[in-house]
Amino acid sequence: MRKEINIFEFPFNLGLTKKKHEIEPGVKKLPDWLRKFDFHSQLDPKNIFRLEGPEYAMNFDQETQVKNPIQIIEYAQKQSELILKNYDQNTFNIMIGGDCSILIGTAVALKTLGNFGLFYLDGHSDFIPPRLSLSGGVAGMDLAIVSGMGHEKLTNINGFKPYFLEENIFCVGNAETDDEEYVSEVINSDVHYYDLENLRENGFRKTSENFLKMVQEKDLDGFFIHFDVDVLNDKIMPAVDSRMEDGIDYNNLKEILIPLLENTKCFGIEITILDPDYDTDGLYTKVFIENLIQIIKL
Repeated sequence: MRKEINIFEFPFNLGLTKKKHEIEPGVKKLPDWLRKFDFHSQLDPKNIFRLEGPEYAMNFDQETQVKNPIQIIEYAQKQSELILKNYDQNTFNIMIGGDCSILIGTAVALKTLGNFGLFYLDGHSDFIPPRLSLSGGVAGMDLAIVSGMGHEKLTNINGFKPYFLEENIFCVGNAETDDEEYVSEVINSDVHYYDLENLRENGFRKTSENFLKMVQEKDLDGFFIHFDVDVLNDKIMPAVDSRMEDGIDYNNLKEILIPLLENTKCFGIEITILDPDYDTDGLYTKVFIENLIQIIKL
């Protein structure tokens, strides 16, 4: 990683529905949690920017059929403004969530800058319309939203629909493949889809190289990486909102990310869903940081 680094902190949790035992989802604590274990200091960023999130709510909106759309849209617009105000072509950007709905703000910013690709590394596809969502949480629909599926209020901020073209998206690592209706949405789209089984079969590095080949052939202006930590195996990362047993390990993650991070067209990466409330002693977080720092600094 030769570029200077900017860190953007987006402590936002309104894309998630809180569980019965929770006061609110703990993912909004992630920026401070990573800072506590020296993630920031080890990267020595040029700048650290922060956009505080609003108070937690679970307001279901009949028009959009999701929870908290007004707050999510307003936050996304502020995110976009913050990113664009501090945009530097020679800087690598690390966005720390928060839940997956923080992708929307970055997507709006990138659409302002040009035609970008998206490498979506996640234990779920998050590519469903509101009618298939049991919770109404935008964090479970964010990939659909940024590619134009869903209510216009969310998908067409600033008249930018779609923020990413389906054909410029790789959706990688989905381990939740039991629900045929859920999976059929992404399978029947133009998204390049590699569920966990197909990812292993195709090869971790090869899948990233396939993505980079697409970026080059289409002469895209750049690309962004979404990294939801629930794509990791539950044994090494159980501190997530929606746990699943299977997933990739840190060696697999290294094979996936290094080719992407080495590419000059990589705008940055976002880290989402790691919940400090489920890792109170930092056992899993410390190992996570150690591995991610090694990957970023290579």
